[in-house]
Amino acid sequence: MSKAINIISSTVVPVNIENIDTDQIIPARFLKATSRDGFGKNLFRDWRYNNDDENQPKADFVLNNPTYKGKVLVAAKNFGCGSSREHAAWAIKDAGYDVVVSSFFADIFKNNALNNFLLPVQVSEEFLARIFEAVEKDPSTIVEVNLQEQKIKLMGKGAEESFDINSYKKTCLLNGYDDIDYLLSMKQEIEAFETSRN
Repeated sequence: MSKAINIISSTVVPVNIENIDTDQIIPARFLKATSRDGFGKNLFRDWRYNNDDENQPKADFVLNNPTYKGKVLVAAKNFGCGSSREHAAWAIKDAGYDVVVSSFFADIFKNNALNNFLLPVQVSEEFLARIFEAVEKDPSTIVEVNLQEQKIKLMGKGAEESFDINSYKKTCLLNGYDDIDYLLSMKQEIEAFETSRN
């Protein structure tokens, strides 16, 4: 299955909470596994269930509301702060999200997300507020994220904004490359350079 990301067009899951840290994203007690698989079921575990019991979901938490679904998670300011656990990105990706939108990301989380084919899109406070407002009025609102053009659009609302991304990570995401894949993609250029040095 391709890990490449280019255009993601999806409804969104709004988590309008500021300062969500990595322990809230994936609690420390679930960090024992070494495989990236299976973390999605424990995403926001303590916010989703009463007494850590999957049979007691909290009705007021958005991930338990079937009205909201999609490949885009939208969070309030300062997402991914706290400890540097890469498992936070694993959990979000494993839960089915390809994009996280916020007005500010912690640097370590942002890098971990990019390394795990999860696109963090940083927008202005104003644009973030427009997304939350639009989705609250109409949960079927579509957000389109175009990585090639580095634009995010609120479809049908006439609102769009550009976002920044490291050019190397952009290339990797567009092609589904991890760091090793990227080097292998340049094998001929590397060999030609080595030959020219002899």
